[in-house]
Amino acid sequence: MMKETTIARSVRLLCAAGLGLSLGLANQAASAQDSSQPMQRVEVTGSSIKRLVSETANPLTVFKAEDFAKQGLTTAQEVLDRIPSNSSSFGAGNVVGGNSSGLPTGGQSSADLRGLGSDKTLVLLNGRRIANHPYDGASVDLNIIPVSALERVEVLRDGASAIYGTDAIGGVINFITKRSVQTTTITAEALLPRAPGADEKRVNISSGFGNLDQDGYNVFGVFDYHKLDILTSQQREFSKTGVIPERGLNLTSGTTFPGNFFDPGSNITGNPGRAGGCDQPYSLPIGGGGTCRQDYTRLIDNLPAQKQTAFFGKATFKINNDHQATIEYLHAENDVLSHTAPPPQTGLILPKTSKYYPGNPGGGVPAMAGLSGQPLSVNWRPTEAGQREINSLGAADRLSIGVEGVLRGWEYKTGFTLSESRSEEWFTGGYVRDESFAAGVTNGILNPFGKQDAAGKAYLDSVALRGKVQDGKTRNTGIDFKASRELWDLAGGKAAVAFGGELRREEADFFVNRDIAGQAASSGLSGSQSTSGSRTIKAVFGELSLPLIKDLEVQLATRFDDYSDAGNTTNPKLGLRYQPTKEVLLRGSASTGFRAPTLFEKNAPRSKNDTNNSYNDPILCPGGVPSSNPITNPLRDCDLQQFKLQGGNPDLSPEESRTFAAGIVIEPIPQATLALDYWNIKLKDKINALPEEVIYGNYTKYKDRFLRNPDGSPFAILDLKENLGKVNTDGIDLSLTLRSGGTAYGNFTFALDGTYVHKYEYQDEREGPYTQNVGRYAANNPVFRWKHNASLNWRMGVWSATLAQSFKSGYTDQNLDMEPQFRNEVPSYSLWNLTASYSGIKGLVLTAGVKNLLDKDPPFSNQGTLFQKGYDPRYTDAVGRAIYLRGSYTF
Repeated sequence: MMKETTIARSVRLLCAAGLGLSLGLANQAASAQDSSQPMQRVEVTGSSIKRLVSETANPLTVFKAEDFAKQGLTTAQEVLDRIPSNSSSFGAGNVVGGNSSGLPTGGQSSADLRGLGSDKTLVLLNGRRIANHPYDGASVDLNIIPVSALERVEVLRDGASAIYGTDAIGGVINFITKRSVQTTTITAEALLPRAPGADEKRVNISSGFGNLDQDGYNVFGVFDYHKLDILTSQQREFSKTGVIPERGLNLTSGTTFPGNFFDPGSNITGNPGRAGGCDQPYSLPIGGGGTCRQDYTRLIDNLPAQKQTAFFGKATFKINNDHQATIEYLHAENDVLSHTAPPPQTGLILPKTSKYYPGNPGGGVPAMAGLSGQPLSVNWRPTEAGQREINSLGAADRLSIGVEGVLRGWEYKTGFTLSESRSEEWFTGGYVRDESFAAGVTNGILNPFGKQDAAGKAYLDSVALRGKVQDGKTRNTGIDFKASRELWDLAGGKAAVAFGGELRREEADFFVNRDIAGQAASSGLSGSQSTSGSRTIKAVFGELSLPLIKDLEVQLATRFDDYSDAGNTTNPKLGLRYQPTKEVLLRGSASTGFRAPTLFEKNAPRSKNDTNNSYNDPILCPGGVPSSNPITNPLRDCDLQQFKLQGGNPDLSPEESRTFAAGIVIEPIPQATLALDYWNIKLKDKINALPEEVIYGNYTKYKDRFLRNPDGSPFAILDLKENLGKVNTDGIDLSLTLRSGGTAYGNFTFALDGTYVHKYEYQDEREGPYTQNVGRYAANNPVFRWKHNASLNWRMGVWSATLAQSFKSGYTDQNLDMEPQFRNEVPSYSLWNLTASYSGIKGLVLTAGVKNLLDKDPPFSNQGTLFQKGYDPRYTDAVGRAIYLRGSYTF
């Protein structure tokens, strides 16, 4: 043990200021400055050697769980969204219509430090791994994190592959639960939006018994229930429509109700319902060819209904004074019910014999001029089938058994972890059996141009498609061991060493119910196939801390990993920490990283799925103009979602990275601390599928990727996982804390945590040109130039309050196929939250506040990547102003 220096205490305080530090912590820190009590060294994320938080060479941010409530943050995803270095764009809204690949997400939320991809952010629970979500096998689903059981979250903002694993390229997020609980606490929360939709409720109870020091044991458990009500696109003005002419926005579908037709005999397109205005406001008489366009945005969710339950239990036992054992168990469930527009049905054949052929008697469909009498090709969206509805059921279990203690001067920790993540998708409404549905049109039973008669309704009910369409499971089984101790004396203190190893087995299974999936092309799953895979990872690592001279410490670490399916790698890390004066601390680190392809990236079979955006076939409908080719079908080839052939690639190379970071912490006066950290990451052989808009945007270059049927009609674009090229990004993290100390008006603390991205560039192929992403929407997302979270905290006696702001700078919009006059610049966006707490009654803490205090709507965006239109749901708050209430009673 050693005494903290003034700046060390301040840095520790600074590290805890990321979400807006409560003044109680500030007071504790101030008291510590006046005390000669020695500080206990603990294990801190980023090192296996126990030390003070301020002694690390790594930029580490610590969030106290008590501060979550003060800002009304109710989920792990929402907490991590307050980290400026986190570029996560994957949350509840993405469930609607699937992820950026067009496939269901299983309700997953994920973190993405530095914008390098969620697969390069390592998420831990109490320092050990969690099984990744089964639908991508590359990232942890944040929904399974037991927020109510947490004590703190530690975010290491640079790579730490040498300590935790080769995939921690972007950084490490370590969720740390309470060590022990001896009381019972009941907590209830409610979020009540001003406008209808998205009501949120949570209740949890924690209870424990046993004093570890006196009784030799502690056992506690936490149960949590969280519910989010649906928010539909029609409940908010900014999301009601994908048709905004004054903005140049016309994100619609050519598959409509009533149906559009194409006559191959006369090359005429049309819609019998257009003269009557189509089916406004859902279907509109816009566009050429006499057809209608479906405003599908009107029939989707902004936020799907969601229910989450979690149980976390922990038992700690003292074996003797030097050794203790721990058992942890986590069970979490996530139930998401999402809705999109009714199922689009394309390429239907309507013969002249059908009574619903335009102009035929008995069908009520008006005649259309110029028809040849040949069978019509029809695109129709049967709205009477209802919205497509998918129920995503996720679950996770994790058992961890560990022993730690001191043996012959060595502090050791070892454990066994079994972690499993599961998810399944059910069609519960709206979907139809394609083949039977098409037969109903051909046989004259179904009317594609109007409401169904009794026979048509009965037939439509008979072709409804229900059942489980897919499920997946990933499992991690591992044992780990590490030990550390101090060694010899050096000029700056005692040298210390740590070493350890890990043996881990990864297994993944993905099952597609072909009887269901093969019947629903509108799901994006019709071409999906089952797959499975497994591998073994062995690793050893070592770490050495050398305080060479007073206030100068060098940290050396290296890790060797061996993947049974991807080879082996050695990754070193160097860290420096130097404190030339009590007011200044310098720190820096350099490391390499290595991420092996996931089991899904290597083994996933090819599957044919929908593109995210609508496109024109470059041969049959160049520039949106149908060609004279006799096989051209404008309803198939023009301004419509096309198909892409996706899948894994067994020939993938691992991703490799180099990370450099350097920072300074300055405390000119005891009441002010400033930290600046520069980071630079170079990644090569990035694994991903080439963005579809890149393929369609350069047909000359990528024409070999356009796969066609024997007759020349489009089949799909080939878009498998591949090693695309390099990513280079750098920037600066800034943290500022100002403390008033005690005043007649209470104690005040101001905290600012921000990230400035100087550069983010990537290649779509090896040795190809770089695309600049900072401040502009490129590929599937923007990279924000500047993000920050700021807070002002006040405390006086039993009262406290927090005013917090989150801010994102503006960027150039996606502007896909936009005319120059409609190219959009998305403005900066900020949200303010205000909360106040009262703790004047023994055991009771009451908190109330307002989220999105100014009722800020999301700024307009013309992005077409996600189903929600008119805004970008990944980076904004669709709920609006909401009252936040929380009560917690401990006894």
